[in-house]
Amino acid sequence: MSRGRSDDFQGREHTEYLMKQKIYSDIDAILADVPDGARIMFGGFGGAGFPNNLIHALERRGTKDIIAISNNCGTREGELGLLFKHDRIRHVIASFPGPHANYFQDRFAAKQVTLELVPQGILCERMRAAAAGLLGFYTTVGVGTEVAAGKEERTINNKRCILEMPIHADYAFIKAQKADELGNLTYRLAAQNFNPIMAMAAKTTIAEVEEIVPVGSIGPEDVMTPAIFVHRIVQAKGIRYAG
Repeated sequence: MSRGRSDDFQGREHTEYLMKQKIYSDIDAILADVPDGARIMFGGFGGAGFPNNLIHALERRGTKDIIAISNNCGTREGELGLLFKHDRIRHVIASFPGPHANYFQDRFAAKQVTLELVPQGILCERMRAAAAGLLGFYTTVGVGTEVAAGKEERTINNKRCILEMPIHADYAFIKAQKADELGNLTYRLAAQNFNPIMAMAAKTTIAEVEEIVPVGSIGPEDVMTPAIFVHRIVQAKGIRYAG
């Protein structure tokens, strides 16, 4: 066998090994090592792009004392509402708890959960900073408000700024429309939202997808989250909203 053919064979073997490592058939097994107290990012915005199947599996697992990072805090029993209902989240970093996040509101009023409220653009940028390996950034957003409490302030170009730190996570739970067998992802319209940036800011990214396709089926120009940022994939359908 020529060296070229040998290298090609080894390359195919390596690709198949990576595919086997990433794809799970059991949604409960994919979360088997998520411990109590984990910092977890949850994709989604306004009902679109939430990993609802993963959220339900996490609730079944009984994981508690979660630090949740998400744009909002659930819609009744939908999205993160299920985890607040069963008292699984102890702290949340969010930009819009939402008027229908009744289980969060009940827990918050009872002082059973704490909240760090972050402006939406800053929430996204803090995750992007984590993804890029930045140690922080200065912004004028929030200066002179409760958002600035306890944060370093300085003047840059005659503007008051506060220092914002990156937001990292142990896990990112995201929802995509399609994955290839290596983990390259595409999203449907607005369901993209926070999912790609969260995938880049966490140590372990777990993606629930509607369809898994062969490698090469997704054109390079259509890849929205590259496979290098995706560690586990499970095909899951059925739970879009549980309100």
